[in-house]
Order: sequence, then C-alpha cells, then structure tokens
Amino acid sequence: MNESTFPGTENEMDRLPERFSAPEQVQPISMPPSPTSTPGTSAPGTGPERPAQQPARALPDNYAEMPKPTAKLTAEDLAPVNDPNGPRHKIGPTGRPLPDLPEALPPTRTGPAQVIAMCNQKGGVGKTTTTINLGAAIAETGRKVLLIDFDPQGSASIGLGVQPHDLELSVYNLLMQRDITADEVIQPTRVENLDLLPANIDLSAAEVQLVQEVAREYTLQRVLDPIIPLYDVILIDCAPSLGLLTVNALTASNGIVVPLECEFFALRGLAMLTDTIAKVQDRLNPKLEIVGILGTMFDGRTTHAREVLDRVVQAFDERVFHTVIRRTVKFPETTVVGEPITTYAPSSSAATQYRDLAKEVLARCPAG
Repeated sequence: MNESTFPGTENEMDRLPERFSAPEQVQPISMPPSPTSTPGTSAPGTGPERPAQQPARALPDNYAEMPKPTAKLTAEDLAPVNDPNGPRHKIGPTGRPLPDLPEALPPTRTGPAQVIAMCNQKGGVGKTTTTINLGAAIAETGRKVLLIDFDPQGSASIGLGVQPHDLELSVYNLLMQRDITADEVIQPTRVENLDLLPANIDLSAAEVQLVQEVAREYTLQRVLDPIIPLYDVILIDCAPSLGLLTVNALTASNGIVVPLECEFFALRGLAMLTDTIAKVQDRLNPKLEIVGILGTMFDGRTTHAREVLDRVVQAFDERVFHTVIRRTVKFPETTVVGEPITTYAPSSSAATQYRDLAKEVLARCPAG
C-alpha cells in the first residue's frame, strides 16, 4: 500500500478529502424588502432606521452528497470488550460489533515466545504506554513477559521505575559486546511475570556502529534466540523512526502492533510504515505479520477522532483492534510513579481497555 492509495493521505492541501478542505463559496440569498416599510424610511414612532439584516447563506448544491460525521457514541456503545453486563451486540468505537473474546487461560508451559514489535515512526502516538501496559496485562494472565526498551530515550525503562542514567549494562551492551549475556542485562520489575531489558542513550551509538557489521539487520535476533524459550511473549518498544534499530526489531519479530493516535498526521504516516513492513517481509523476515492496528488517544466526543478511526477501519478492516485506548489523565501519573496502569489504577477504565487488548492480542497470536 502506498500513500497515493491510502484514503486521506494526499500530500497537497488542495488534494485533501472534502471533509478536511475549505467549504465552497456560496452566493447569498437576496432578502425582499418588508411590505410595511419603504427603503430609507422608518415606521412612525419606531426611531431611526436599523441596519439591514445580514443575508442568509444558502446551502451548497451538493450538500446532500457531503459526508456526514459519524454519530456520537453513547456510554453504552463504548462499553469495554467482554463487559459482563449485558449481551455482546453493542457497537464499539470502530463501528463494528464488539466480539466475545475468550478469557486468557494460564499457559501449560513456558515458551517459545511470540515476539511482537510496537512500531510507528511517528512519535507521541502511545507506543511506550502501550508496550508497558499491554505487557503488564498479559503478565496478569500468568504468562512470562519480557519488555525490551529499544528506544535510546529509555522511556519504557523510566515507565517501569528504572533510571536509564544509572544503568551499568543496557541493551546496547548486549548488542555490541559478545561477552555480555542477556541474563546480565535483564532486570525484574515490580510486576509479577514481567521482566525488562532496559535502554539508555548509549543505544543511539548502536545505530551508527551496526552499519559496518555483517548481517547487521539480524543483530537483535541473534541475541534474543537464547532467551526465546524462557518467555511466552516478548514486546519490543521501538524508537520513533524507521532506521536500523527499527529494522532490527522487525526482523526479530513475529508480529507488529501499530499504535495509531486518532489524528490526521498520524494517519498519513501509516502508508510509509506499511511500505517498510512490506520490504522487511520480502527481504528479511517473511514470517512477519501485522497483528493489529490500535487506536490510541481516542476522544469519541470529537468528529475528527471518529473520522480518522473510520478511515483506518475502511483501509485495514479486521486488522484494526476492536479495543480502542481513550484519553485519560491516568497515563501521565503512572509514568511518575513508575508502574503500569494495571497496578496503579487496576479498576480504572484505562486498565480495563488494556486487559481487553491483551485478550485480543493473545487471540490473534495463539503461540503466545
């Protein structure tokens, strides 16, 4: 899929969809003079003449054909997946009926891990938040989860209470030093069944140093091979770019989850990401599949957010998760305390959304 074929992703402003372009210029309707008055005069006892009333604006000729905004969703429509109260015929925020997802039963054995990359080259779309909270929600099901911070900013490490500048060893050392093993770098977290492979700014040097390496795209896969049997799910928090680090993550992964902010600029970048995924599938990793596209920062009260989500569903259909992550002030608070939403506010709607997402991800990745 390229940008020219993706709905609503044209480059020039004059080629944007109708609903994002300027309204048509219309001619005002002339108002006939009042039969009880004469222009330039006023009725007796009514004082001086008032300014003429502004003419009404006519509707465009094609008004009936113009796209209508999605109907505003009610609180009942926005019920979480697997809501125990009521039947499952409710329509979710993606405009599709919410499915009945099975409860994620504890695994009978550990491994081999399903490796999933959280990838989107646009920053600020919720990749790190999704990686942390999805990992914690999957860990609640009894699965052994490893979270890999593969962003030099170290945001996922901070979000789990690890200070990047205090690290003696990080994922950079694991990638670049043959004598370092994963056991020396992996740290346990305060969440049961959830481990962390942390990162700091040193990782930015790896992208430069790997350029001269043989089979540089397979470096992460090489260091992960020994630990894949030890985990059920491995989640990789990718950097907001399509550089060599991200290509390494895609080469080492079985699947991709694409967090997508429900905003127009985030929608435009999706075409570039799908092109990169297609190249990795063709040249490096034919087993790579898109697990799903996740709408994040969704505010159902705004027409724009609903329109963007509608366009993504039109383009990708069932690849879009039924679960949508809505805006909440809880997520910044969890970053400060260094723990996921599932432990910071376990009964909140945000925690429920990520538990629902965990069920969808596990249903689409039975190997995990």
